Amino acid sequence: MVALHRGHGHHGDMNLARFPRRRYTPGFTPLEPLPRLSAALGGPEIWIKRDDLLGLAAGGNKTRKLEFLVAEALAQGADTLVTVGAPQSNHCRLTLAAAAKEGLKCRLVIEERVPGTYAHEALGNNLLFDLMGVESVRVVPLGADLAAEMAVEAAAVRARGGVPYTIAGGGSTPLGALGYAACAAEIMDQSFDLGVAFDAIVVASGSAGTHSGLLAGLVALNTGVPLTGINVRRPRAEQEGNVHKLAVATAELMGTPAPSRDSVVALDEWVGPGYSLPTTSMVEAVRMLASLEGVLLDPVYSGKAMAGLIGLVRRGDFHAGQRVCFVHTGGSPSLHAYARDLRDPALNG
Repeated sequence: MVALHRGHGHHGDMNLARFPRRRYTPGFTPLEPLPRLSAALGGPEIWIKRDDLLGLAAGGNKTRKLEFLVAEALAQGADTLVTVGAPQSNHCRLTLAAAAKEGLKCRLVIEERVPGTYAHEALGNNLLFDLMGVESVRVVPLGADLAAEMAVEAAAVRARGGVPYTIAGGGSTPLGALGYAACAAEIMDQSFDLGVAFDAIVVASGSAGTHSGLLAGLVALNTGVPLTGINVRRPRAEQEGNVHKLAVATAELMGTPAPSRDSVVALDEWVGPGYSLPTTSMVEAVRMLASLEGVLLDPVYSGKAMAGLIGLVRRGDFHAGQRVCFVHTGGSPSLHAYARDLRDPALNG
């Protein structure tokens, strides 16, 4: 574990070194300014935390969570990882990549949140499931009892004499969220080293592990930096409740102060018609970041989160003189599965 106390000393004790952890990323992910985007929007100075460059196949935020979760799986003698996600799930891709790296098998349950959206022959992450040797992929409809469906897979593993380890959707448990408490420390270390103080941090809010872990870490480190989540799936009140509950549980696991309910913000104006469904603002954000900065966002998470940041700048919530950090949670492999929506902006306009 990196030294969390380098250059700080003003924060509480957040000793993550006592938790077993696999390391899938050498060093820190880059923290970079986005000068061309900032100039184009004419508001705050925008920086980006490049968690799309985390380790494992094609990177993304779930890698940080899996460092802690897979360490526990290995400690329990597991030989098979079992998890769940939507079609084109980045979490499923990265869980499978971790399994491949560790010599484990992997079984996936795909929750078809939008009917008809799972296609075995699809490109993007679905292709990668096949390339990385998934043991089985089983599709269930929205509303299925996912814990029960994963238990079915776990039973199949036991039936052949194996030892399953089940990972909640998105790796969003207190143990998984530790990965983003570690990321909060990483951002603050880089902020200190670069002499760059942030007025706000913005991140996609989905299964809540990333949002909750960052929040628990920022509070534990006594940073005073507000965190804004941009929903990709649920209404604001429901999502904020989810995030707060998990942030409190994560803080409890770390032995640090519980984040207050009013520190949880998960705005829902950029979800659009629903989870994973394209929006005009997402297409604009993906195209802006690609053409102005050479950074690839994804259609489901970081594209909608960046649409939120752009929207907040345009309505004056973030303004000139401020410095905002956008946490890029990855997901770009799924861009290829959304080519029709992304290629021609007139299509969605």
